[in-house]
Amino acid sequence: MSKKVLLQGNEAIAEGAIRAGVRFFAGYPITPATEIAERMAARLPEVGGAFIQMEDEIASVTTCVGAALAGKKAMTASSGPGISLKQENIGMAAMHECPMVIVDVMRVGPATGMATLPAQQDIQQARWGSHGDRGVIALSPSSVAECYDLAIKAVNLSEKYRMPVMILSDAEIGHAREAIEIPEEVEIIDRKRPAVPPGDPRYLPYEADADGVPPMADFGTGYFWHSEASTHNAKGDLDATNHKTGAFLHRRLIDKVEKHVKEMTYYSTRKLDDADIAIVSFGVSARASAGAVEIARTEGLKVGLLNLNTIWPFPEHLIEDLAGKVKTIFVAELNAGQLWREVKLAANGRVPVHHIGRFDGLILTPSEILARIREVL
Repeated sequence: MSKKVLLQGNEAIAEGAIRAGVRFFAGYPITPATEIAERMAARLPEVGGAFIQMEDEIASVTTCVGAALAGKKAMTASSGPGISLKQENIGMAAMHECPMVIVDVMRVGPATGMATLPAQQDIQQARWGSHGDRGVIALSPSSVAECYDLAIKAVNLSEKYRMPVMILSDAEIGHAREAIEIPEEVEIIDRKRPAVPPGDPRYLPYEADADGVPPMADFGTGYFWHSEASTHNAKGDLDATNHKTGAFLHRRLIDKVEKHVKEMTYYSTRKLDDADIAIVSFGVSARASAGAVEIARTEGLKVGLLNLNTIWPFPEHLIEDLAGKVKTIFVAELNAGQLWREVKLAANGRVPVHHIGRFDGLILTPSEILARIREVL
């Protein structure tokens, strides 16, 4: 039987992660994400897990790599400046193919920016912040309920595809308090395990199945394997001068995401079926956009909303479909056009794509969004 609870967004992310099986958290305090670490510190001992307050952000994510290799579902959390520090080792986790969740509760940047105020300025950092080519998954909640639900989905995706997954929240959603329903049952996905027994030389840690994902043995369980951050072969052995190995590995790291985009795509709509004008948004800006839709409808404007929960891989198929149905698209976000750029590329000139944004620590309002729509029309 489900139960209703009052939670903060950051607390809901922690509770969702624990529900999905996360039993290890390493972190370093930073506004506006600290409540996630506080909740994990209190709750993990209750469920047999472990929490470590690390000396910095770099150590936090690196420790999660070790926990993942040892078989634990792991998570860390921070905000923009801390995510910048973590990026090198997020890339390392992707190369090792270590499942884990990294939460970014976004605030105004660059640098230390406006520490307590909301922004959505890390969209492109989540995709390109770590060097090298690889597939990336990033989910963004627009309510406390979605914080809980997407935390579960993020853990599941990281386990299923054996890779780090980001949650892109923001200071406003992270600190919002709302009553949510905690379902009695949720889907939990665990990483694939080897089909051969410990010690069997047939186990190859980076030999992928047809879905592009290799089974993963836990360190310390009798499987002897090498986890290598440089380009490696199916055995995990260093093979950094072999062009064929490099091309095959990097193609697989991209394809295991890009070939499953639709099953990773989460979104919701509001009054979009008969809309002439679409607002594409996410996170806290999607809430203001929903308000703008309701006001617009009272004025006879056929405005609808596409609220993206999946930011990466970018759901181009949704935008392509939308561009074939509406006359104009607006993108509402708290940055200078990071999502707008992706929507414009996906729309491919079929309809005009306009930007509605701000980056001063204030959130968009429904009236502000509607005023911009009226201005363009």
